[in-house]
Amino acid sequence: MIRIVLFLLLIALAAAGEVWIADQPGSIVLSWGGYKLTATLPVFALGLGILAVATIIVWSIFTILWRTPGRVRRHRHERRHARGRHAITQGLLAIGHGDPAAARQHAAVARRLVGHDPLTLLLHAQSAQLEGDREGAKAAFHAMAERDDTRLLGLRGLFIEAQRADDAVAAVMIADEALKLAPSSTWASHAVLGFRCARGDWNGALKILDNNLASGLIDKPTFKRQRGVLLAARALELETVDRDLSRESAMEAVKLAPTLVPAAVLAAKFESEAHQVRRAMRIVETAWLAQPHPDLADAYAHVRLGDAARQRLVRVETLAAKTPGHIEGALAVARAAIDASEFAKAREALKPFVADPTQRVAVLMAELERTEHGDSGKARAWTLRAVRARHDPAWTADGYVSDRWRPVSPVTGRLDAFQWQTPVASLPSDRGKTIESSAFEEAMLAAPSPQPIIEPNEGLAEPLREPPAAPAAADAIQDNAPPPPKVGEKVVEVAPEPANPPKPAAAPPAESVAPAPAPAAQPLFRARPEFAKPATAPVPPVIPIVRAPDDPGVDEEAPPDEFSEQIGSPKAQAGGWRGFWNRLGG
Repeated sequence: MIRIVLFLLLIALAAAGEVWIADQPGSIVLSWGGYKLTATLPVFALGLGILAVATIIVWSIFTILWRTPGRVRRHRHERRHARGRHAITQGLLAIGHGDPAAARQHAAVARRLVGHDPLTLLLHAQSAQLEGDREGAKAAFHAMAERDDTRLLGLRGLFIEAQRADDAVAAVMIADEALKLAPSSTWASHAVLGFRCARGDWNGALKILDNNLASGLIDKPTFKRQRGVLLAARALELETVDRDLSRESAMEAVKLAPTLVPAAVLAAKFESEAHQVRRAMRIVETAWLAQPHPDLADAYAHVRLGDAARQRLVRVETLAAKTPGHIEGALAVARAAIDASEFAKAREALKPFVADPTQRVAVLMAELERTEHGDSGKARAWTLRAVRARHDPAWTADGYVSDRWRPVSPVTGRLDAFQWQTPVASLPSDRGKTIESSAFEEAMLAAPSPQPIIEPNEGLAEPLREPPAAPAAADAIQDNAPPPPKVGEKVVEVAPEPANPPKPAAAPPAESVAPAPAPAAQPLFRARPEFAKPATAPVPPVIPIVRAPDDPGVDEEAPPDEFSEQIGSPKAQAGGWRGFWNRLGG
């Protein structure tokens, strides 16, 4: 609307000007050399306007002709650049959906059209990576690292290639250079921190952590937790090398991260050695309330050096009462109770977890059966159940299970990655799954503990102990039981020798000794009826020696040591094979 008003205003001013010029009297005379031109003022104004318009037209035509080649070149360049950008876009899309042939084709087009574009180098490098061309990818990343605008991107690509080639030295050198160029680079800081921790350079790792805080890469709570992790790792490494620095690091770590289990255990150990029992107990209790752990229970039990097993049991029961119902508390109480020979308390602590035991529960039950009753059968059954039982919590990070705590993950290099958790807790197939016992395990666990019965036997210098017969509930055949006794064979178990053994009675004369019948055999375990063998006639324990018709035998009146003399005596020659030979005339 404003433009229309201005346009109408200009037209009105032009019309007013023309009217004013037309109303002016007189004429304009132009004399140049021998020529003289006379015109009225309106005619002169009209001619001057026509001349100005013609000049403008001519100048415009000249300018257009002068600028046409440049415009043509610029237009061609823009078209080429547009085609190159289109090729880059299509190539990146091909890389995204995993088409190496199309990515290579678009990369070649982009390199021919816009070879100086940084995205062209990136497309070429990624297409080479997709095809597995390591050398081509490294060449592209080297070209990017030589340019100022793509140097950091090129270093990142070279770092990735060094990691793929398992060249740790080259990778850490590239990450160090990238960290110098950009201290706020997250990947470079993460990589250098992981490499420093892997080499055990805890001081260098602490410096990088301070740099991360100054650059704003991490917040204050994360910084405190990670610093506590690094200090705990340094304290554990220097525990046997530099006790003073190890103690200082452990105490600072437990202040920064009170719930960090390794730091709490080590700090409590140092406080216990310094006879600061209450302080050590408070450190362990704080970490236990956040995450119950067997190492914390062990440190709490031995917080006062020289205590008896029963005193340690009372202390562990106090710690377990702070987290009622937790399996770690029950395991800690059972362990201390077994050490203190309080087997009833151990069974009571493990009772809620026996129906669906973990491996540690089954192992403790096996140890309890073996220690309390000496029942190797039940101990073996619990050991077999431990093999197939659910896993206990362990130090796990990125799918890697370790038997000890580590400050960084060996898979990703992530700091403070290890967590105390069940390794298979994330698998849906293992949730709520109960391990079923075999028939052998059920039979052995249902059987009562053996009660030894000692009975004296006649005719023996020392009393012998017969093994008791197993009850009907435990009539299963054990795979570790001894072979069944043979018919007529006596199976006995010799008891320990008494302090004052009875003296053997004097043996009667040889002529009056008669062979005593062997007592019936008593097997250790009774077989089930379906496995029982048919009854057979008893075999006599002594098989008589059958002599030849002409063999008179050995003279019983002579002593045994004169047997050789009887062979050559006249009486022996009259009978036997020598007399038979003499009668034949030999």
